[in-house]
Amino acid sequence: MKSIEIYDTTLRDGTQGEGVSLSLEDKLAIAKRLERLGVRYIEGGWPGSNPKDLAFFKESKKLRLQNAEIVSFGSTCRAHQKPAGDDNIKALLEAGTKVVTIFGKSWDFHVREVFKTSLKENLRMIYESVAYLKSKRLKVIFDAEHFFDGFRENPDCAVGSIREAARAGADLICLCDTNGGSLPHQIAIGVKRARKSVRVPLGIHCHNDGGLGVANSITAVEHGVVQVQGTINGYGERCGNANLISIIPVLQTKMKLRVISERQLKTLTEVSHYVAEVANMPIENNQPFTGRSAFAHKGGVHVNAMMKHAKTYEHMNPATVGNRRRYLISELSGKSNVLLKAEELRFELDKNTPATKAILERVASLENQGYQFEAAEASFELLMRKELGRYRKFFEILEVRVLNHKIGDAKPVSEATVKVKVGKKVEHTTANGDGPVNALDQALRKALVSFYPVLKKIHLTDYKVRVVNSEAGTAAKVRVFIQFQDDSETWSTVGVSENIIEASWQALVEAVEYRLLKHLK
Repeated sequence: MKSIEIYDTTLRDGTQGEGVSLSLEDKLAIAKRLERLGVRYIEGGWPGSNPKDLAFFKESKKLRLQNAEIVSFGSTCRAHQKPAGDDNIKALLEAGTKVVTIFGKSWDFHVREVFKTSLKENLRMIYESVAYLKSKRLKVIFDAEHFFDGFRENPDCAVGSIREAARAGADLICLCDTNGGSLPHQIAIGVKRARKSVRVPLGIHCHNDGGLGVANSITAVEHGVVQVQGTINGYGERCGNANLISIIPVLQTKMKLRVISERQLKTLTEVSHYVAEVANMPIENNQPFTGRSAFAHKGGVHVNAMMKHAKTYEHMNPATVGNRRRYLISELSGKSNVLLKAEELRFELDKNTPATKAILERVASLENQGYQFEAAEASFELLMRKELGRYRKFFEILEVRVLNHKIGDAKPVSEATVKVKVGKKVEHTTANGDGPVNALDQALRKALVSFYPVLKKIHLTDYKVRVVNSEAGTAAKVRVFIQFQDDSETWSTVGVSENIIEASWQALVEAVEYRLLKHLK
């Protein structure tokens, strides 16, 4: 079975994406997680560009990675300068990695307009830089920047650049679609020509500006490259890099190539979400393979077919990549959706049970009022429990009050007062917060935590507000989604009202009820 190496550049190219910023500690944590995933090469940064990257290479030596190699990245020496005296080359050596990647120009347009030098001098820079680094007993990967653009405009120049890298001893040559505008058939032509021109193993590095980063990478593998470069969740400059979260399972499950172990592949969803959390970047629900909606089914016809065989509307078993199948509930749902959701929750229900019809009617009624349960599965479970008589009331709300005040230019202060009854005991608490919702959250849990200590472990991780009927102006209903998390689970609830505080309160109360039901059932 043919093997494909994965080269991850999340810590360097990925951080060039808008909104992505990783601390030194973040980069070290992600590097450890990438090795456990089975990534072969982890590009740590450009030591010649900033102190943080240089510090990363120093600290990464303490990671004691068993299988992955940390890679330092830089450019060839400058025009009319020898590698031994070039600051960028010196920084690569100071990084102390056994593997280095350097990029050089393979598009004559860049040689003339960016480097302002001759094609001959460009070839000299490539050859001498690679040869010098090889003389230091390093493994050298040469990134042929803009190879495919250059190949289309001047094939001899593009091919000449990779020939010089090969002649100088490069261990692998990576063909780069740096502007991300190539089409798959253009990638195929370029890779085939490169394979005829050099005997060095080839890699592929694609960007996603045309939405084809993954497709172009797969095409390159089909035509003989042995290494794929990309980033977790497709982070990167402009429209991002080729997304390894899609590439890895496609290569392994669709093309039957050896990439990582089956056990490692089952952690793909976890890794995808872990990196997103560290980078503070949301994952799109519809991201292939690891998004929440990747294996979610909503339409009644689809769900009915899924009850007969999962193959009807799924291209693979979600467990293969560590994801799970979800059945969504909405006004479009049929009985099949409710039955499958009941089965998932281990409730006994069949299509002829009156409760099934009652649940569907209740969902339709609430969604007509502005509710949505697709992204609020905790709220739907509570609804289902109430209709089935499986609901348990843990506390009674006696009084809720929120005050907001601001004096002069001082920061506004929110204060919430909550009175609850648990059994025969009444608890009356007050809490301040950064806004009314935060104050309500703090006050509610403060009132309940002495009865239910498990609430110490939960925290709010997301809060979204949507206007339901914008034509009503400031009197419009709003829909609030709240997401909570603890050590083992993430759950979401929904509230709807013309009053944003009331909608938020509904969602907060249900989030707490859900956690207590799961913990104390």
